[in-house]
Amino acid sequence: MAKITLPDSSIIEAADGVSAKQIAEQIGAGLARVAIAAKINDRIVDLTARITGDVSLQIITSKDTAGLDIMRHSCAHVMAEAICDLWPSAKLVYGPNVEEGFYYDIDLDEPIRPGDFERIEEKMNQIVKADKPFIRKEMPRAEALLKLAGDKYKTDNVNRAAGDTISFYSSGDGFEDLCRGPHVPSTGKIGAFKIMSVAGAYWHGDPTQKMLQRVYGTCWRNKKELDDYLMRIEEAKRRDHRVIGRQLDLFSFNDAGPGFAFMHPNGMIIWNLVVEFWRDVHNKFNYEEIKTPIVLNKELWHRSGHWEHYKENMYFTRFDDVDYAIKPMNCPGGCLVYKTRKHSYREFPLRVAELGLVHRHEASGVIHGLFRVRQFTQDDAHIFCTPDQIESEIIGVIELTFEIYRAFGFEDFHVELSTKPENHIGSDEIWESATNALKEALRHKKIDYKINEGDGAFYGPKIDFHIQDCLKRSWQLGTIQLDFSMPQRFELVYTDKDNTEKTPVMIHRAVLGSFERFIGILIEHYAGEMPLWLSPEQARIMPISEKSNDYARALEAKLKSHKLRCSCDLSDEKIGAKIAAAHTEKLPLMLVVGPREAQSDSVNVRIRGREQTKTMKTDEFIKSAAKKIADKEIGLNF
Repeated sequence: MAKITLPDSSIIEAADGVSAKQIAEQIGAGLARVAIAAKINDRIVDLTARITGDVSLQIITSKDTAGLDIMRHSCAHVMAEAICDLWPSAKLVYGPNVEEGFYYDIDLDEPIRPGDFERIEEKMNQIVKADKPFIRKEMPRAEALLKLAGDKYKTDNVNRAAGDTISFYSSGDGFEDLCRGPHVPSTGKIGAFKIMSVAGAYWHGDPTQKMLQRVYGTCWRNKKELDDYLMRIEEAKRRDHRVIGRQLDLFSFNDAGPGFAFMHPNGMIIWNLVVEFWRDVHNKFNYEEIKTPIVLNKELWHRSGHWEHYKENMYFTRFDDVDYAIKPMNCPGGCLVYKTRKHSYREFPLRVAELGLVHRHEASGVIHGLFRVRQFTQDDAHIFCTPDQIESEIIGVIELTFEIYRAFGFEDFHVELSTKPENHIGSDEIWESATNALKEALRHKKIDYKINEGDGAFYGPKIDFHIQDCLKRSWQLGTIQLDFSMPQRFELVYTDKDNTEKTPVMIHRAVLGSFERFIGILIEHYAGEMPLWLSPEQARIMPISEKSNDYARALEAKLKSHKLRCSCDLSDEKIGAKIAAAHTEKLPLMLVVGPREAQSDSVNVRIRGREQTKTMKTDEFIKSAAKKIADKEIGLNF
């Protein structure tokens, strides 16, 4: 007999060999109808999976994140079947689910074009309507290789697969695909879907291989969710920071330096405001700031481990017969600063921050506006501390991080803990100790987190902070990485209480990550309509006629004396045209003035996006605006 523990801690006893589907039916007919898969202990499996012995069991439905992921993976399988039916010469490579959808890489000499999407979707709808069961078949690796002989793509997938058993899934007559699963019980369980795009992709990302066609799709639980997603996609296009960046004259790119951003005066205003606020918060949390060179010699990068583990992403140069690298990260320079003098436990924790300019060689195909560039400024910090200070320091970083995010209007965020990757330095004992320290800090702050197995940095486990923007898109920004290895590599020491030299713990930490990328996120989150404190131009004074120009100039001077960023529109345009231009430039405040305002020393305030206005005394307006800027208010209520 098997003892099956359910999520509510209740226990069901059943004969060995019972399927997860049968347990779902035993729990209730309603659950069985919506069941998609099951989680047995820590493994997600098909509903047909058999249960033996004592296990924990969770029935997964489409309401669960795992259930939606499975649905998307099954939808990729259905899309592959549809494409093979329409193009019999198509060779399937692999088709995983990804965030908000799925894709399939396909070797097909005839190009798939957007005009073909409707045909593919029509064929997929037929497959879904047929409600064909997904049937799993397993065989030994050798038998699978024999079965797939002549198919270089699937043979390669088998050779890369873990374990000795290989699985295939069929959905009806004639179509079968190599897949580890799991899948929904039948094609009828797949929700609403749409083919989104097609792009080129090299096999394993190797440009020496044949270019494949990568067909992207999205899948949701129902049509309403799909429609909501498509609406967000359209809204994201409207908010594209590359378009808004040109429109508001914030930044540009040039073929003279692909992947390198040129920040314009308006963009630099936003940049410097972010930096100023960043420094204020770091001063509050007792950080010191340093600056290290961007070019350091090859020996240093060997010592840090970057040469062995990160070389493909680095730029190199040579002068005076010595090999150098342009830094992709700031931590080795921070270690050299630490080594310039002796340290005692009494000065710990030592919090050292750097707005470091780094360069990383990104493939041309992944460069994307400010989001993916080859040169960026990273808001790094390195904390040197004793082992018993780890938890309190991580707690401090978490508090600093949340304070900064909230100031920019981000309230929705989640945390992920990434563990030891296959490519790592340091002993297993060091990794276990470091990972446990991060877990304890998160428990202390009562923060829920997701574990990403094997996704840590090569030198230590990490906590990653993800924010959610107004379109419910998740962005990974901050990170905390615990490192016991690099201080040993650089022979960093401090004098402890017992007067012996010991190696400090090093905490790598960033909050915003890349400044360029963060500014791109801000632009899209606010659609270019920045909060008052971040707006390059906060107010524009608009005289109704030439008669009020002198008052407008005097008002401009007064506002600037109170550090308000403003200008005067003294053009011959009518007031309606002036207001329309200011709206196009997404200015927060428009100050309309005429003879009446000049006589009463007042302004008629018009707020971005609103038609109603409010007349205020000039001093009252200045005081109110200054307070909103100082408090970093997100809204625009006067």
